[in-house]
Amino acid sequence: MKKIEAIIKPFKLEEVKDALAEIGIEGMTVTEVKGFGRQKGHTEIYRGSEYTVDFLPKIKIEIVVADGIAEQATAAIVKAAKTGKIGDGKIFVSSVEQAVRIRTEETGDKAV
Repeated sequence: MKKIEAIIKPFKLEEVKDALAEIGIEGMTVTEVKGFGRQKGHTEIYRGSEYTVDFLPKIKIEIVVADGIAEQATAAIVKAAKTGKIGDGKIFVSSVEQAVRIRTEETGDKAV
């Protein structure tokens, strides 16, 4: 199994969710996060004073999928989230040793 963590722009969430649903991925965890990469934030003016916004709002999506569908899921996220501009985000893929569905006590791929 693979865990896919994707950090994307907030307005791309629906497109990514739809793209993942098209390939059969139903469950995901979504978290509102803040951060920065190469963008290094931006400057805004509020009540005449200039200040720097270091942390930009982002969305973090976490899904766990079978090994065979991980590449397809990653490609779907890239296609749906890409704008071609700085700050599109990143995807991290890592191995998951075990998963357990609490309600039924199913383990492994069945639990996902």
